[in-house]
Amino acid sequence: MSTSRYRAGADLGGTKIQTVVVDSNDHVLGQARVPTPKGDGPPGVMAAIIGAVRSAAEDASIEPAALSGIGLGSPGAVDDDNGTVSRAFNVVSDWTDDVPVAKQLGEALGAPVHLGNDVRVGTAAEMAFGAGQPYSSLIGVFWGTGVGGGVVLDKKIWTGRGAAGEIGHTVVRMGGARCTCGRKGCLEAYAGRMAMELEARRRVKDGQRTRLFDLMERQGRDRLTSGVWDRALEHHDRMAEELIDRALDALGAGIASVINLLDLEAVVIGGGLGTRLGQPYADRIAERMLPHLFVPERPPAVHVAMLGDLGGAIGAALLVKET
Repeated sequence: MSTSRYRAGADLGGTKIQTVVVDSNDHVLGQARVPTPKGDGPPGVMAAIIGAVRSAAEDASIEPAALSGIGLGSPGAVDDDNGTVSRAFNVVSDWTDDVPVAKQLGEALGAPVHLGNDVRVGTAAEMAFGAGQPYSSLIGVFWGTGVGGGVVLDKKIWTGRGAAGEIGHTVVRMGGARCTCGRKGCLEAYAGRMAMELEARRRVKDGQRTRLFDLMERQGRDRLTSGVWDRALEHHDRMAEELIDRALDALGAGIASVINLLDLEAVVIGGGLGTRLGQPYADRIAERMLPHLFVPERPPAVHVAMLGDLGGAIGAALLVKET
């Protein structure tokens, strides 16, 4: 059995860690999914990633040592050259400094580790295997704990000087709501699930009613996950509808601005909320874009990510193939 045939990919998110093991044809042989731990800081997250990769390898009936490499897609400031991740606030709030992620995972799992931005690797997977296949240019917008973006130009991921695609931190309202990054008026301050939860809690403190937190407790969650938001919308919860509607407005304005600048062919909506709410909400985002488009008679196609929860992990596995 050739050790070069198998690669692992891990997608680190604010609420979950998804891992896969793929073969040389990028077929998924095994997978695992675990909640992202919050109580033990970066060391707890590293332990969870290690366990999830081992579980995916077990599901694929191979040993982790048989992997030719492991790719990790992570939020925050990702430095593949030095093998570190810092400022991953959407994962755990105290993840500020550089963490030697590649070294820790590599030593524990016995395989080389390659790092990439979580949204870029998810966008790369959609370009290779999913909704982005027909297009030469697009933006992947991953609507989840935060709002991330990955830009494709001429079928290649555009990284700029290292920070390209940060659509969540484009300004959609001057002097607007405070973002979790500390700045004001960011798209993520209106559409990121973390910011939406903070706003919901503020409104409850001011006396407004909602079923969001009751549904959260019934589902055994300690955060307003995508599933909780979806269930609240099914119950026609007024606050949930208002906050989702506000998020759609912000997404429409922010994405339209990117289209005006780059004239991209398509938009792929992914992330926990994006994939959970599906094409009907992608269509609503497309509608909210129209008033802001400079060329509204030629709007981009807007699709939901086809690979769902596995897209980020599959894209992370591609990091190994590319090296």
